[in-house]
Amino acid sequence: MSKGVQFLMKKNKIEVIMGTGTLKPGKKVSVAGADGTVADHSASHIIVASGGRSRVLPNLPQDGVKIIGYREAMTLPTRPERMVIVGSGAIGVEFAYFYQSMGTKVTIVEYLPQIVPVEDEEVSKALAKSFKAAGIDILTSAEVTSVDTSGKGCKVTIKEASGEKVIECDIVLSAAGVVANLEGIGLEDVGIVTDKGKIVTDKFYQTNIPGYYAIGDCTAGQALAHVASAEGIICVEQIAGHHPKPLDYGNIPGCTYCTPEIASVGFTEKAAKEAGYEIKIGKFPFSASGKASAAGHKEGFVKLIFDAKYGELLGAHMIGANVTEMIAEVVALRKLETTGEELIKIVHPHPTMSEAIMEAAAAAYGEVIHL
Repeated sequence: MSKGVQFLMKKNKIEVIMGTGTLKPGKKVSVAGADGTVADHSASHIIVASGGRSRVLPNLPQDGVKIIGYREAMTLPTRPERMVIVGSGAIGVEFAYFYQSMGTKVTIVEYLPQIVPVEDEEVSKALAKSFKAAGIDILTSAEVTSVDTSGKGCKVTIKEASGEKVIECDIVLSAAGVVANLEGIGLEDVGIVTDKGKIVTDKFYQTNIPGYYAIGDCTAGQALAHVASAEGIICVEQIAGHHPKPLDYGNIPGCTYCTPEIASVGFTEKAAKEAGYEIKIGKFPFSASGKASAAGHKEGFVKLIFDAKYGELLGAHMIGANVTEMIAEVVALRKLETTGEELIKIVHPHPTMSEAIMEAAAAAYGEVIHL
């Protein structure tokens, strides 16, 4: 994929300058090359897309060997026999599944009461059940207070409501999210404002300094590749005078690539209730799906949340095989303001996994036939 991007740069006659860039006042970027040369480059518009890196917790300093972040987790030279993963967001549960499937004994430690805490509670419970059945140990409402790396492996001290315990492992993966790369790129020299570790922009990604923009993980939006891509397109289209619409951050799909997969968009059941909505909920299990049964993937379900008053599709939450491919339908339906009753009448092909979306809508309105 990286080589493919390099090809696209050449195909579109985009000049790529390798080196370390630093923003300068007057719409300039100073680039230090690997050979020690330094050159200034001027432009009418400068976009910062410096990305993010693994967040380092104060009590969990990463040494890249025994206590690692997600980048090192992708390139370990040998498979660890035992691994403790701190944090159960997308990064944590994806690596938990990956290493467990290769034979590593995995323990997840999550500070909050449920794993994948941004997901709907029913999805969280279903994933926890699946992971435990696969042999992954899960500790919720738990905190890693220290890690002793003085020996051959790691001794991880974990604080729970019942007290402290120590788990021994080969590797500790810190998966507590990402932090923006803001240091050493000249933001202060230019006077670009940041807030809570993110670059502040308007809805078209211009910073407080005209001509300087920022997109991706270094800004306040969700730290997702598809969000960064959408932001970049909107930013450039605005610069080019195309009058794009601002990105709707309330309709961004989130996907977690463990097994079973997780996909969601919009309100969770809890968030919808807290927002004051009177809601209708429809749920359809893949155990009742002909395609899922034939494929041997009966685990999981589709859950849809509707505004009871107007039929607005407030949120969708899926867990199961290929649900990351199915969520785009719901994103499109929400974009087009399709109601629950309209969704029920959209004919879905049979047998498919995507039928479960229509069936879940029918369940919300008491019209489900196949359950």
